[in-house]
Amino acid sequence: MLSAGYCRDEMVVEAVAPSLGDLFEFLRSDPACRFTTLVDITAVDFPDRERRFVVVYHLLSMEHNSRIRIKVPILESESVPSIMEVFPSANWFEREIFDMYGIRFSGHVDLRRLLTDYGFQGHPLRKDFPLTGYAEVRYDEVQKKVVYEPVKLVQEYRQFDFLSPWEGMAAMSGQKDASDEG
Repeated sequence: MLSAGYCRDEMVVEAVAPSLGDLFEFLRSDPACRFTTLVDITAVDFPDRERRFVVVYHLLSMEHNSRIRIKVPILESESVPSIMEVFPSANWFEREIFDMYGIRFSGHVDLRRLLTDYGFQGHPLRKDFPLTGYAEVRYDEVQKKVVYEPVKLVQEYRQFDFLSPWEGMAAMSGQKDASDEG
């Protein structure tokens, strides 16, 4: 464990990846804790930090009516141990994080894409992923199948008038602007 504290009446623990299995087993089994419900696992991308990703776990103790958040900062090249043995519901959470961020979970029995196609390139929730993506997917009537094409952004489709919304409204309604008089 690197640090611990409270934020908005919720305990927050910063841990290191290699000790996760023991930490989660303790949090689930110890009578003083009893965090038996895995609520969520997510990740955050900080491209400017040395440890680019933070994997965040949210647990709930119904017995003690309390919550805990565990944060695990990792390098881009690091993997995180899977917690499926302690919390089987972690399966799809870990697959989603792998799909969206590219973070690997060592010991996961079925780590494959969950929300994107198997041939999808990249990881959409990384901050360096382009907003347009890399490929456009459409159904081709001639070929009678789904086709993938590189994204083409054509400037002619962008009609910027650089007017404020109020100036543009007068021009659209046929009214004269104060700037037209004179």
